[in-house]
Amino acid sequence: MCTAATYRTKDFYFGRTLDYDFSYGEEIVVMPRNHPLQFRGAGKMESHYAIIGMAHMEGGYPLFYDAVNEKGLGMAGLNFVGNAVYGKDVPGRDNVAQFEFIPWILGQCAGIKEAKALLERIHLTDTPFSDRLPIAQLHWLIADREGAVTVESVKDGLKVYDNPAGVLANNPPFGEQMSQLSNYMHLSPKEPENLFSDKLSLKPHGRGMGALGLPGDLSSQSRFVRAAFTKMNSISGDSESESVSQFFHILGSVDQQRGCCQVGEGKYEITIYTSCCNADRGVYYYTTYENHQISAVDMYREDLDGDRLARFPLVLGQHILMQN
Repeated sequence: MCTAATYRTKDFYFGRTLDYDFSYGEEIVVMPRNHPLQFRGAGKMESHYAIIGMAHMEGGYPLFYDAVNEKGLGMAGLNFVGNAVYGKDVPGRDNVAQFEFIPWILGQCAGIKEAKALLERIHLTDTPFSDRLPIAQLHWLIADREGAVTVESVKDGLKVYDNPAGVLANNPPFGEQMSQLSNYMHLSPKEPENLFSDKLSLKPHGRGMGALGLPGDLSSQSRFVRAAFTKMNSISGDSESESVSQFFHILGSVDQQRGCCQVGEGKYEITIYTSCCNADRGVYYYTTYENHQISAVDMYREDLDGDRLARFPLVLGQHILMQN
């Protein structure tokens, strides 16, 4: 499935892993300010904030998986199968189709406070993009350098949760993900103390034993705990190189390798791509399963006052630096 995270040094970083057993042919898309957005039930947006993100292009329309806007607000949709529920149009609400949610928020919100205000009026609908594409069951992480929220559209309505960890995985619902962290309060990056008995002289027999019990399986809940522990204890310098490198190491803690998660005969879930976007500078970094060299697209090298999408296919092939 997927894991999303935020990270802050001098700049603010937002990214995710996309874990699945096949690809839809994702690409980096830069949406300039004057690219018109026609929403199914919420009118037309002739101009908006510029956006950069990962998307599947369908009929010229970018179906964003994750993205940030020029103001530094990021948003990612993660699978939420079995819990996500969308409805029909509701009078008096902003009726936004599930696939329109990311451009709806990022197109007009400069930060998390504005996003929260907009969420009070929104109703996510079950309008499909087309007959060919089923409605994705998702929940979302929305964040800027000041904070993060998780948004879930469920049977009893739209839920918006403050997300102090700045991390999101798939199931269960976010409240249960956060509550599970209490089971790991004893974990520490430091060497453990002997609390077993003061009558026994017990000493650690290796480094890293303060984190003994950190879950290592590939389930959503375990990935959430592991990513939260790694992120909350992560230390790096403020430079762009150090920050980006550390972010990829954080999400590397939940990387999925082919063969370890079988979803069908000959089908395995893998980390198709990992992204890290410097939300302050508009640079989208990514790696893919076969290519761990970091590639990047800078939105400010495009004409952000134009109206045409800029599209960049992913660099998929392995790049190896030979030193002799």
